[in-house]
Amino acid sequence: MPEKIAYSLGDLIGAITWPLVPKKRRKMALKNAAFSLNLPPQEALPIVKKSWTQFGRIIVEVMRFPIIKKNIHSYIEIKGKENLDAALSLGKGGIIATSHSDNWELLGATLAQSGYKVVAISQEQTNLGADKFINEYRASMGLFPMYKYSVRNMFKMIKEGWLIGLVMDQDAAEDGIVMPFLGRNASCAHGAATIARPTGAPIIPIFITKKGEKKHLVSIEPAIFVEKGKNKHHDIREATFAVTKIIEQHILAHPTEWLWLHDRWKSVDRHRATKTYE
Repeated sequence: MPEKIAYSLGDLIGAITWPLVPKKRRKMALKNAAFSLNLPPQEALPIVKKSWTQFGRIIVEVMRFPIIKKNIHSYIEIKGKENLDAALSLGKGGIIATSHSDNWELLGATLAQSGYKVVAISQEQTNLGADKFINEYRASMGLFPMYKYSVRNMFKMIKEGWLIGLVMDQDAAEDGIVMPFLGRNASCAHGAATIARPTGAPIIPIFITKKGEKKHLVSIEPAIFVEKGKNKHHDIREATFAVTKIIEQHILAHPTEWLWLHDRWKSVDRHRATKTYE
């Protein structure tokens, strides 16, 4: 399909599926966005709607991976590559910390196509067909797919110099560390810090944002290192807090590109996040 028609189709998919989102979830997303961004509901609504409708175009881009792969750098600009190279020069591998913003699938693909060894960590899908499709497309772009419960393999591959890609902005339920996120306590994932502390691997915050109609910008931040003091829980909490703040800042800078339809604060709101690592 010609590129212009493909992207138009993606925009159409996003627009026509918005009314199909359950009313309860749209209401939740609007409430969270209004509070987090300190906006009245009428101003938060277009942001929430855009954060959903962008998925039509994201789907199209993923389906076009075989085409994009042929000339990926005409679609992507990378900023801060020196930060990633400096982190990897330590010879301890690395951990990518990112968020569900813009087309995060394209972020990992861009790094892999730029010559970096990247492991794409994900949740195994209940639909076997969808799970197979996602893993095959990731592999086709040079990524190494791995499920999030394969912790032993993560440690092994970090020692071999791989980058472990973690999306760290969703509710971590009872396994998370409770700390402020966009103005409210949330259960935050500490996997990056937990892996980085014993291995000495740097945590590199990397994000992707839109840059015009069909292009994107991959921004690589300076690495974060986990201290190895006497108190393991304190070290992990401090590093997790630092990563969480960077993710928070990115969302505030690009609110229409973040996944507001995910109930980020549900565990704390329902009093189910009990493991606080104090």
